[in-house]
Amino acid sequence: MLFVEIVFVGLPIDRDEVEEALEAAFSLDGEVMGAGSGMGRCHLDLEIAEGSDRTAVLDRLRVLLSELGVMGCATFSVSD
Repeated sequence: MLFVEIVFVGLPIDRDEVEEALEAAFSLDGEVMGAGSGMGRCHLDLEIAEGSDRTAVLDRLRVLLSELGVMGCATFSVSD
């Protein structure tokens, strides 16, 4: 499995909107497993199916967040 924690600071849209977009974009090979917010930050935890191409997943994630206009306030922590 590939786990991606996405942390947002100063998110200009509702976190639920980002979560819904992630669920739609990764519905075949992943899912949002957790979320939280507090102290001006929020995060979403994305779990990706084993065998997925790590680089391709992160590229898709960057494109999606850019399309939503939130890439500039996001950081990733990726682990296997």
